[in-house]
Amino acid sequence: MDEQHSALIQLRAYLSQGDKRPNDRLPPERELAQLIGVTRGDLRKALAILEQEGLVWRHVGKGTFVGDRSPLKAFEPASLLQQCSPSDVMRARMTLEPALAAQAALQATPRNIDDMFDVAKRSREAATWREYEACDNQFHKLIADSTQNLIMSSMFDMLSAVRRAMVWGRRRSSSPHPPANHHSFDEHERIIQAIADRDPGAASAMMLEHLLSVERKLLTSHSPLGLAHLGEKPLDQREPS
Repeated sequence: MDEQHSALIQLRAYLSQGDKRPNDRLPPERELAQLIGVTRGDLRKALAILEQEGLVWRHVGKGTFVGDRSPLKAFEPASLLQQCSPSDVMRARMTLEPALAAQAALQATPRNIDDMFDVAKRSREAATWREYEACDNQFHKLIADSTQNLIMSSMFDMLSAVRRAMVWGRRRSSSPHPPANHHSFDEHERIIQAIADRDPGAASAMMLEHLLSVERKLLTSHSPLGLAHLGEKPLDQREPS
């Protein structure tokens, strides 16, 4: 039996153990090779074969995972959540949402725009953070839906589901509700005004400015991103918005 075939047998045996579930991440190659007693070169060849068979899948920079990543399954929020970081979410938002705002400036109906102004007003009046967050989610969703493009709004829905489930690692605010000068109030209203003015360039720029402001809040948070995963208290899973 040649070494490559032996590596394939050992890897199949490892994957057949009962504790391996779809989308579980395998150990790094060096560790896995030592674990099953093969060279890294033979391990890589075995992984390539199993990937073709749909028993594992690989994500550059993230690792190798159990199971078959079908095109639809790869975009399920639960699957993405296992593989993405808060910075991945922010980069995706800064790519997608300015484009959505630009399209909304071209396609939004008067009713869409009225709804945006209404939710912006309600966010200023929010009595709790939870109430504010509901308004914030609705605001961004309204912009996506105002593109009148089902594909674009569906992309937003997928990203939003991951964003809301992400652990962001902020310390909880001592205030029971957003302060009157919360940065997003004016930023949201500038975005809406650009959409109402039918100015796609300004709408895109205002949305990017808003998301950069959100990112700065993340970077200047009292605790580094990721501490929430370690169970430190008091940490908040809420994303700055």
